[in-house]
Amino acid sequence: MILFSLLAVLLLEQLQPQPSLRFVEKNMLRLSAFLESRFNAGERRYGTIAWLLGVGVLVLVSGGVAVALAHLNPLLAWLWNTLILYLTMGFRQFSHYYTDIRLALRMGKVDNARQLLAEWRGVSTDGLSSSEIASLAIEEALCAAHRQVFGVVACFLLLPGPCGAVLYRASAFFAASWGTRDDEETAAFGSFARRSFAIIDWLPARLTALSFAIVGNFEDAFYRWRRQAELRPDDGLGIVLASAAGAQGLRLGTSARVAGELAEQTGVDGGDGAHVDSMDSTVGLLWRALVLWILLLLLLGLANLVGG
Repeated sequence: MILFSLLAVLLLEQLQPQPSLRFVEKNMLRLSAFLESRFNAGERRYGTIAWLLGVGVLVLVSGGVAVALAHLNPLLAWLWNTLILYLTMGFRQFSHYYTDIRLALRMGKVDNARQLLAEWRGVSTDGLSSSEIASLAIEEALCAAHRQVFGVVACFLLLPGPCGAVLYRASAFFAASWGTRDDEETAAFGSFARRSFAIIDWLPARLTALSFAIVGNFEDAFYRWRRQAELRPDDGLGIVLASAAGAQGLRLGTSARVAGELAEQTGVDGGDGAHVDSMDSTVGLLWRALVLWILLLLLLGLANLVGG
């Protein structure tokens, strides 16, 4: 059932990748703003209550509907699970920027590539070279693939029904919305959201990193992953980037996520500099990793059938 849901979502995304992203983000922004306006008193405990209400209600509702539909008809429950996975997952929801940047660099339109990257990341890209543009685009794609695909699927597998997918995406959203601000009042309010997502993402980040290592250069990927984990074990995206960089033999870590001195200490910036052909290599890495997950799900399904 899980495999069929994943395959159905991948097919739906080929046909209609964008509306679900806008629908989910629009309503999550409303929920986030509502909870913050009601509970943000500059204290951690109120942020905890807001997180539990926001994430907890979404998880309970999605799981409750799944249970009710399962009692009516298993097919209805499968359709509900597939719908939730479609709304929380997004393999192509970030790919248009990546594809356009790759095409612009291949055609030598560096200024156009800078503009597209700035729109994607929401920060200035003035003065970046084509290699830096390619490196940052690869990092964004890898991070988005983990947060919008592999992390969601991992939690979808670990928890019953759609609860895992909803838990992962909702907690990731609140962590990004409340847990990344610098002002003292909001920092205290968002500390629980930030910490709870780090815990939730601990296993999915390592599963994503492992899948990159398996389908790429395992030895180099595991070496850089280990160095990153030794320095910052809670940095899930850092581990994912380190493994992907090693798997492809690339020098990554120029973004704010893994910057400067940290990148040198972790070895993320070892290897060759990124270029437009590296962007093609990253696409191949992501697809191979996704196929690996599909094959593992198929094997698990066959094992269950044989065991049953």
